[in-house]
Amino acid sequence: MEALRLSSVSPFCNATFKLEYNKTHFTKPKFLSFQFSSLSTLSSFSSKPYKIFTTLSPSSQVSTEATDPPERELETNSQEEKFDWFSQWYPLMPVCDLDKRVPHAKKVLGLDVVVWWDRNENEWRVFADACPHRLAPLSEGRIDQWGRLQCVYHGWCFSGSGDCKFIPQAPPDGPPVHTFEKACAAVYPSTVQHDIVWFWPNIAPRYKDIIKTKKPPHIPELDDPSFTKLFGNRDIPYGYEVLLENLMDPAHVPYAHYGLMRTRKPKVKLDREGGRPVEMSVNKIDINGFIGKQEWGSSKFLAPCIFFAYTDLMKDQENGSASSAGAEKKLEQQRAALIFICVPVSPGHSRLIWAFPRNFQTWIDKVVPRWIFHIGQNLILDSDLYLLHVEERKIMDVGPANWQKACFVPTKADALVVGFRRWLKKYAGGQFNWGGKFNATLPPTPPREQLMDRYWSHVVNCKSCNAAHKSLSALEVTLQVVSIASIGIVATTKQNAMSMATRTTIISFAVICFAASKWLSHFIYKTFHYHDYNHALR
Repeated sequence: MEALRLSSVSPFCNATFKLEYNKTHFTKPKFLSFQFSSLSTLSSFSSKPYKIFTTLSPSSQVSTEATDPPERELETNSQEEKFDWFSQWYPLMPVCDLDKRVPHAKKVLGLDVVVWWDRNENEWRVFADACPHRLAPLSEGRIDQWGRLQCVYHGWCFSGSGDCKFIPQAPPDGPPVHTFEKACAAVYPSTVQHDIVWFWPNIAPRYKDIIKTKKPPHIPELDDPSFTKLFGNRDIPYGYEVLLENLMDPAHVPYAHYGLMRTRKPKVKLDREGGRPVEMSVNKIDINGFIGKQEWGSSKFLAPCIFFAYTDLMKDQENGSASSAGAEKKLEQQRAALIFICVPVSPGHSRLIWAFPRNFQTWIDKVVPRWIFHIGQNLILDSDLYLLHVEERKIMDVGPANWQKACFVPTKADALVVGFRRWLKKYAGGQFNWGGKFNATLPPTPPREQLMDRYWSHVVNCKSCNAAHKSLSALEVTLQVVSIASIGIVATTKQNAMSMATRTTIISFAVICFAASKWLSHFIYKTFHYHDYNHALR
């Protein structure tokens, strides 16, 4: 999907984007209207245009193969240059959704890690989620009164540097076994940037100070105090590759998210949903990713995790002109972005972290609770979740290396998707490299209700939604108790001790409370647990 809707109260979700159709090709970009420092990581762009696909034509055969060999044109460095998946920074979770009182279990790149707050050093730490004693998960432990991470299996305690500080079973007058190197927990380099905890997935000593030479990607809008930002996160039951390409695809929005996201109506509406040709292009790909161009703005894939799109609101979307010089100047200063961070978890599983920073009408985010926004955003994720889960299995059946042969992509709307697949093929052999931890099989498909579960994939990992879930569940119980108590009062009160009007009022109040509790129960289930999506009935 191109974007997750903020919610009906957010002005940004109502922005519409003008998209036009042309031949699918990679071109040298026009001036990018959004400047950010990370652009410098990409190599200079070639001015020579080239085509990715042929287009539909009565007189020519359609093909998904390039008319010019793109692989030759894309090679600006050594043909042996390959992307090293395990020499990158990966995000774990937004700080706003981490509880400093407890350790948190996370999986990234197939690695089980534990994230915990070291109050002695005021830093978030990332350890391998295995106690060196008997490999019990440290994430099931606790942070003790001295601020150490304690394994609850045998009570071993570790400092923020990974040193073992206490082994209860070791005699005080015996050898100091807690100082042995094998007693130490495995520590991953970690840092906090953009209010997100990042880690480097290699515990080798030479990477201990990797933050001094290589930092996580920098996105200025996430550090700019004039921009508002509300994070969201969700575990996704399909893989990293499918998640990324779906976010790069705007053409599916009117169909897969029909009625959920507002898109601009075409001049000539050819179907109910209002699908239209989309003009998109991708610049020369290098190992760091690529830049995409749409008529409404620009987007960038910053390997391996980040895809973000920027748009300005300088012109009125309906008539294409500013109403006045003053209004135009004001609109020129309004900036918004869609930022998606896609985390590879394991085969068939990924994690999405998103934020939609903007520097206008920021008061909305201060007034409206974050979980309200997440209602609509989760519904958008649900609406194509099953489609993508099944799609990934079909891709695996034909083999990821055969994606371009198996998929028919003749229009320019798929330019970014094809650009990502070409990047993946050129620099990573066509698929994610799990470092030999997994084979090529995907996990079996669970029942639909489990596949689209919101509670374990989002609610337990989101402070705002978790708090709302607990509060609304408590209110549901309260309403039921009040309803039963009201009926009990009427039943136990003598008839001549209570007027008929009072009796009727109390019974009516009990019925209203009971009905409200049933409605609230349904709302809680649909919002925080499971909301099925039937495209045929929309």
